[in-house]
Amino acid sequence: MRRIATCLAFLCALLAVPFAVQARVGDSQAYGGSAERFVHAPPAPVPAGLARFGPFRVVDAKTAALVDVTDEHSPAHFAAMLRAYPELAMLELVDCPGTYDDMANLRLGRMIRAAGLSTHVPRGGSARSGGVELFLAGVDRQVDEGGEFAVHAWADEDGLEASDYSANAPENRKYLNYYQEMGMDADTARAFYAMTNSVPFGGARWLGAAEMRRWLGQNDQPAAPPAGPVQAVPVLAYLDLNAGLN
Repeated sequence: MRRIATCLAFLCALLAVPFAVQARVGDSQAYGGSAERFVHAPPAPVPAGLARFGPFRVVDAKTAALVDVTDEHSPAHFAAMLRAYPELAMLELVDCPGTYDDMANLRLGRMIRAAGLSTHVPRGGSARSGGVELFLAGVDRQVDEGGEFAVHAWADEDGLEASDYSANAPENRKYLNYYQEMGMDADTARAFYAMTNSVPFGGARWLGAAEMRRWLGQNDQPAAPPAGPVQAVPVLAYLDLNAGLN
């Protein structure tokens, strides 16, 4: 009955929130934290590639792309992709709405870091909600002009957000610990986490390339102005999602 009630609550909330910033609440898992966390946006075309592993596409022997929501199966998909393509060095975050499973998503981020992959949000690409944690997992983080990010507060199945728990509660510590593992000092981790929670669960705060670079301490890297209008999609080869890959 609790799951049915949660689903009904979600459907009501979905109708009340503008499409561009919809996000969903699912059953909490560890620590009573959020399980589903993502932000909708107009879909980006999916890059054509050599193979598909869940939300990942292998573009070439050195490059993979993340093009969909992650879930509890994504760590296994990522591990299988690395076994099949052990020379992968770059993960392009093309269209990353977030995650259906926060704990699995943080585990996936740690796997990306352990594998030594760099992350890159190309021009026209976006990493949103839980996708931001995956971007931070890169040993080297790159974002092109025209790349975007979206953050918002998480919410658990009882509708509680980060501010409803003490700063040192496990629900909050799991994110702060993760950000520090990804290279932020304690003060920056707290400030970044506060920024992500500055917008309620039902909304989204959008960050451009320059703002994300500031959080990464890349202020000294001059941003090259885009050549002409910012395109709606990254410069990669694409196929239609409906065509599918086996």
